[in-house]
Amino acid sequence: MASETLDDIKSKGILWGFGVVTLAAVVILLILGTWWGSEPGQFNILDEAHKRVEDSKTETAEHGKEATPAEGAKSTGESEVSEMPIGYTYTNTLAHIAEVLLHKSGGYITNDVAPPGVLLDNISNWEYGALVMLRDGTTALRNHFARDQSQSAEDPDLAIAEPYFYYEHNSWALPSTEAEYQKGIDSLHKYMSRLQKYGGTVKKAQFYSRADNLWQYTEVVIKRLGGLSTRLSANSSGGNYGPGLSELEKQAADEKGTPVVKVSWLEIDDIFYEARGASWALLHILRAIKHDFADILLDKRAMRTVDIMIKAMENALEPILSPMILNGSGYGLFANYSLTMANYISRANAAALDLRDIMNRG
Repeated sequence: MASETLDDIKSKGILWGFGVVTLAAVVILLILGTWWGSEPGQFNILDEAHKRVEDSKTETAEHGKEATPAEGAKSTGESEVSEMPIGYTYTNTLAHIAEVLLHKSGGYITNDVAPPGVLLDNISNWEYGALVMLRDGTTALRNHFARDQSQSAEDPDLAIAEPYFYYEHNSWALPSTEAEYQKGIDSLHKYMSRLQKYGGTVKKAQFYSRADNLWQYTEVVIKRLGGLSTRLSANSSGGNYGPGLSELEKQAADEKGTPVVKVSWLEIDDIFYEARGASWALLHILRAIKHDFADILLDKRAMRTVDIMIKAMENALEPILSPMILNGSGYGLFANYSLTMANYISRANAAALDLRDIMNRG
């Protein structure tokens, strides 16, 4: 009888121990999930560019190389801004966006195969939205900003950097997504270093802040923002036909057999966070464009238009107060986060259309 009681106590002890360990593991996963799933904050594009300048000086000193004219500018009394030629801030912004994706809390989440990362679909969609904007910005740099004309040779470092960012975004095996994206970052840094150098055996890199180059990039931004706005609007109640259609147009679409875009309630937050990530990346790219394209924007009186786009992206990144993404109807009791986000993105898209027209004028 005593032995049976002892066995019962041991069994209960094992069960209690297993329960405590399980509960502790769940709590740890919840804490890690909350930390890893948080969105990165904004960064100052000029501060990060200045940091990169200082880092490049340190790297040069450690390798015992001779200082370039850009590195000697400060000692001769020139301002620190002169160490950053046109295009340096824009390129460093792209590189730092990629660095944030790789090194934010929890690192790069999309290719995780174990909890809690594999369960964090919101931050994974955020990463994808930011990645798409990073890819577009890098493609514009390679194909337009760094080329004098259509028949000029492309920059060798950018020709290496761009394809790495188009590597599959969810690969955890060899090569991993992080390893490939890091190679793209390193190539962008090499291009930035060549932007600062003059003479010698290394050919100086170029960056052309012209109206036609900015116009071509703006065309891509318009399509990205328009697509996001349409998908967000389709999230809302009664929005399955896309935004802006009257009842007659909806009836005509049904008669023609036009497929209706329906968004599952399980995907509402996915599209919302993808738009948040895209807005975050585009906000910093626009700030860099405002800096490096300042002359042409002022000359064409387009600075205000860029400011409108920046403000819309800032509004789109306002803190989320609800623990879940609400999808209420028009004037219902609950807010509709998708329509709110679509409103800000549509405003940015309208300003992008104006910017395209302004840049396209003679």
